[in-house]
Amino acid sequence: MGQILVGTCSWTDRALVGSGWYPPGRRDAEGRLRHYAERFGVVEVDASYYALPGERNSRLWAERTPDGFVFDVKAFSLLTGHPTRDAVMPDGLRAEHRDPAVLDQVWARFAAGIEPLREAGRLGSVLFQFPPWFRPGQRAEAFLRECAERTEGWPLAVEFRHPSWWEPGQAGATCALLAGHGMAAVAVDMTQKLASSVPPVTPVTSPRLSVVRFHGRSTAWGTGSKEDRFRHAYGEDELAEWLPRVRRLAERTEQVHVLFNNCCGDAAVSAAETMTRLLDDGPSTRDVAAARLPRARPAPGVPPTPDPRPTPARSSSSSTPRRAAG
Repeated sequence: MGQILVGTCSWTDRALVGSGWYPPGRRDAEGRLRHYAERFGVVEVDASYYALPGERNSRLWAERTPDGFVFDVKAFSLLTGHPTRDAVMPDGLRAEHRDPAVLDQVWARFAAGIEPLREAGRLGSVLFQFPPWFRPGQRAEAFLRECAERTEGWPLAVEFRHPSWWEPGQAGATCALLAGHGMAAVAVDMTQKLASSVPPVTPVTSPRLSVVRFHGRSTAWGTGSKEDRFRHAYGEDELAEWLPRVRRLAERTEQVHVLFNNCCGDAAVSAAETMTRLLDDGPSTRDVAAARLPRARPAPGVPPTPDPRPTPARSSSSSTPRRAAG
């Protein structure tokens, strides 16, 4: 059985800081991270989507967290084809996706920024979350191939925002594509009432890592304000639906990261704490009941990954400074 780490997608989100979850005396930058890392084992860094990460911050994060705690770092927006403001580009560069010289410099800056985490053994994964217009095809395959070449040796996780990647006729090819590059597929929980909804499939494309991101189940996902898109408080029954799925992922990978992105107030940390408790309780009649609910269909086309060497189970949570689209 692989290790299960539970966390959140922001530890410095303004709504979380204002919710009172951090106790008095631990509301400065160092205190927040230490408080968070005492309760969870993984956190997602979303600030790196908005601006290139800095080596100093990465070094401080590594110093302020215990052994075994890891950071999932979100790739800078330009590197995943998202719109990027010139104001956040280094050295006055223009945010031009197709300029090789620009890309070379941005990739180098991003790699340098996360290197202290890699050196300290704190880099859980680099998350490449692609935009909704990133669809299957030759151009997308070439883009993924370039990402793999530039990130050789990094732990990678990929989240697709267009549902066509996981349609029955495409899912097998998607799994094979990610597995061929050693990239972990990201499973998502979100509302299933929209045409743009990504199905909650749980493919395994890497023997080392699986990632599940809980976005909340708001039907304002594609249209509302940030608060509208992420406003959702997960109930125990909703989380229990995922317990069998998460445990099956842990049977096939060395580590599973379960991250909550419903960051309105303390909703994400509350859900992460509940999920941690449910996982720590062990399989129960609740799991059996959840297993009888409509389940996510595993993506076809990829043979089962050999069971990794068992490691002690652990659940934990974490989050990041600023917020991306999700």
